[in-house]
Amino acid sequence: MNDDSAYRVETTCRMARWTIHNLASSTYRKSDPFRIAMWNWHLSVEKNRVSCVKLYPEISNLTRDNPPIASFIVRLLTSVRDRKALAISGHPKIKEKLLNNREGFVWEIEVPLPTKFIIDIEFLDLRTSSPNGGEPCSIWPSRFLQQRLNATSLDSLGRMLTEGIHTDITINANDCDGSIRAHRAILAARSPVFHSMFSHNLKENDLSTINISDMSNDACQAFLNYLYGTIKDEEFLTHRLALLHAADKYDIHDLRETCHESLLEDIDSNNVLERLQNAYIYQLSNLKNSCMQYLVKFGKIFDIWDDFTCFLQSADRDLISEVFHEVLNAWTGL
Repeated sequence: MNDDSAYRVETTCRMARWTIHNLASSTYRKSDPFRIAMWNWHLSVEKNRVSCVKLYPEISNLTRDNPPIASFIVRLLTSVRDRKALAISGHPKIKEKLLNNREGFVWEIEVPLPTKFIIDIEFLDLRTSSPNGGEPCSIWPSRFLQQRLNATSLDSLGRMLTEGIHTDITINANDCDGSIRAHRAILAARSPVFHSMFSHNLKENDLSTINISDMSNDACQAFLNYLYGTIKDEEFLTHRLALLHAADKYDIHDLRETCHESLLEDIDSNNVLERLQNAYIYQLSNLKNSCMQYLVKFGKIFDIWDDFTCFLQSADRDLISEVFHEVLNAWTGL
């Protein structure tokens, strides 16, 4: 093991893992900086009369002006193959701890540390103080949407949709729960598929109606709200997978990337298999790699073994093959 790798922290989505080799007694080691969300972080470990692990953000203007308020789980492991059997110790879940200085979070370890162990951290949420003095707000997923939405310029577009100003096309979803009125020009400007549809003598153009039979009315409304720039965070989160499908179907690149980036941020044991399947279907390489890392490198595959067994019975053969290659590569590298 070279000196560089001794200080490197591996990360994926909201997880960080630092493997410690040959930590001598009465010694101290600090990791290289690693990136989670908008902050650079450090881990350190000290093995003395009382061993301790520390987590803190790198000191910067960003840290001083927008210190993270973190909720996370931290564990010590001897291996990532089976967390239940090979965990050394785990700290109770940390909820909304303000980390604004080098002291950060300190965990005193009550069990002897072995020669080699792994510090494993899963960030559940990261919040920052509101600039207007209100309640702290989560940086997930709003930062992805806010990068693409300009509230001032999009306000008029939102009113056109919500107030039905000069609408000229009707959209019917699959649940027959009413219809939604929209504008050909907006849809054509946002999607080359809609542009082509309205530029030719297709039935949708002649009848001034579009049937979107593979989306619910609520998901279809969320889709239009995104195109018009009025979608809310909660609405976006609820319909991300339907929006990803619509982005692929109607060739809307920015919506596809927004869904992709957001889906990368909150992978957990409840959704990782569904995310992996969708990453394969829609060819989202970063999401697929993050799901693979979460399952294999970070050992979560053993926590959801029953669900994973069911997944193997229905998933695409090529995807199953990729998963098993990842498992074999990880285990042969231990």
